Amino acid sequence: MVSPPSNPHDAYFRCVMARPADAASEIRAALPATITARLDLTTLRLQPGSFVSRELRSRYSDLLYSVEFDGRDAYVYVLIEHQSGNDRFMALRMLEYVVNIWAQYRREHPATEVLPPVIPLVVHSGHASRWTAPTELRPLFDLDAPTYDLLHPYLPQFSFLLDDVAALDLAALRARDLTPATRVMLVLHKIAPGSAQLGDDMLELIEDLQAMEADPNVDLRPTFSYILIVGDTPEEDLDPVIEQLGPRAKEAIVTTAERLRAEGEARGEARGKAQGRAEGRAEMLIEQLVEKFGAVPAEMVARVRAADLDRLREWTRRVLTADTLDEIFA
Repeated sequence: MVSPPSNPHDAYFRCVMARPADAASEIRAALPATITARLDLTTLRLQPGSFVSRELRSRYSDLLYSVEFDGRDAYVYVLIEHQSGNDRFMALRMLEYVVNIWAQYRREHPATEVLPPVIPLVVHSGHASRWTAPTELRPLFDLDAPTYDLLHPYLPQFSFLLDDVAALDLAALRARDLTPATRVMLVLHKIAPGSAQLGDDMLELIEDLQAMEADPNVDLRPTFSYILIVGDTPEEDLDPVIEQLGPRAKEAIVTTAERLRAEGEARGEARGKAQGRAEGRAEMLIEQLVEKFGAVPAEMVARVRAADLDRLREWTRRVLTADTLDEIFA
């Protein structure tokens, strides 16, 4: 298995869902027909940026689309949750993101006197168990029913739409009215992580893969990159699938595998160089400590040798002014 980036699941999701036709097919499948009938999905446009904080981007990925709803401005906000656990406070988190979308809209339209509707959708993907956390705010309030009824006019009322892909079996997911790229992406989210038999399992997707290959607007490399990163299937075991595809697919998997190997080697080389610099600075710092303070306790020597480069630089600067060892390592 190739060394993965921080979140290959969400990267693959974003890559596919950045294409309006693929995004529209998932939105149409996930939202109630009474809503999609009033959305003009031909006007769907991906908006730049993310509303997820940096510390949570390893867990969540989000996409904001503008769209016309009955001829008026509207948005569909999609957040993907791929982790095995559910976030009990997802309704609160989604409310925060929706409020931030409105705040951004007001900054961009300072003369506006109205707010556009924002339709919130959480896609629970992957091979985890079904979603069990609340999809609305009400269960999060520690109130009995009579008290809630008393206070509810003054409490925010909010819920989000949930597409619990993790709870679908593969037959139901393959039967959805989705674009080939979207269906392949959602199925692979379920079956690819840790799989050693993708060469066989992906044969069920062969018609969709052939359709993707025939579409010049679809880049096959993100699909192959995903399965090579998260799966445990050797590249040669994918031959049964590749043999049923054409030259574009074969070229895509070869170039993708070569790129991932090169990136892995580069990361390994960079880590080796950084480790070498840290080891050299550690030995130099130990020499300085011995020169200034005499014998250095073994536990401090071990601490120096285990430190990263930034911490070693900081301790080296302190040697110049410190009167005791404790001042350096404080």
